[in-house]
Amino acid sequence: MTTALTVRRETFPIRGGFRISRGVKTEAEVVVAELRRGDFIGRGECVPYSRYGESVDGVVRQLEGLAGAVADGLDRVRLSSLLAAGAARNALDCALWDLEAKSSGVPAWKTAGLSEAPHAVPTLFTIGLDEPEAMGIAARAARDRPLLKIKLGRDGVLERMRAVRAAAPKARLVIDFNEGANLDELRESGPELVALGVELIEQPLPVGKDRALAGLDIPIPLGADESVHGTADLASLLAIYQVVNIKLDKTGGLTEALAMVARAERDGFAVMIGCMVATSLAMAPALLPAQRARYVDLDGPLLLARDREPGLRYDGAMIYPADPSLWG
Repeated sequence: MTTALTVRRETFPIRGGFRISRGVKTEAEVVVAELRRGDFIGRGECVPYSRYGESVDGVVRQLEGLAGAVADGLDRVRLSSLLAAGAARNALDCALWDLEAKSSGVPAWKTAGLSEAPHAVPTLFTIGLDEPEAMGIAARAARDRPLLKIKLGRDGVLERMRAVRAAAPKARLVIDFNEGANLDELRESGPELVALGVELIEQPLPVGKDRALAGLDIPIPLGADESVHGTADLASLLAIYQVVNIKLDKTGGLTEALAMVARAERDGFAVMIGCMVATSLAMAPALLPAQRARYVDLDGPLLLARDREPGLRYDGAMIYPADPSLWG
């Protein structure tokens, strides 16, 4: 039976805007790949990211160009040879997983080799970059969440972190620079960041310049995000980072993400499973590798003014596994 591919773009407004060191987003533009085979439909969602040279139009063209291959029986193995790792491959890879689960009756977690059905996991909740007072207000609203990720930039690091810590005295804290840190300020801030209870510093320096971190004398683990995309990147990061942030939009889908988690564990990295700002459809596949992660950062739908229906169930900091009506 022939499989038909439909590609569509969708836009979801972000609640109040979302700022990181590279700029502000007010909406999430996603691309959905939908596969139909008889009565069965499989879906996958991605977020094209300009930082990686992607655009919504470009990803749509990439996916639409594979309609013939899909009709001819494209599978996940062959897909990896036709598309480079990135958003487009993620959407189609996850749609293939979903279609397989729907048509076979075998849930995706079993096909992925998990020993048991996924369980609820706690997610970090992100506080966007803003003035210290505004970040303190945002942290106060989220003070009952056990894990907060704080977006920071080149300056004002300690002022912002003091405001956050005062507002959320019990929360565990991760800070994320998105390549925007000032290394000298970070070095000087180190002792107080330790005292403030920061337990992870994510991607302080730009890709290609992060070798300078090898001599950073701060007893806080460093996490790679923009510097790590696929399994092949891991070996070069061993001397710099202790944690790797694995995102399906970077790896090119669930297939590579699962392989990457296994390799990262063998190499001695702790794993974070992260996301772009997107809907529950993008988070659902990531919940499978999240079962083995030290940090889960799948709060994308919580940052939206509205999620798709049906969506994942969030209860406080906990995310519950997807119902098959959503994915998998």
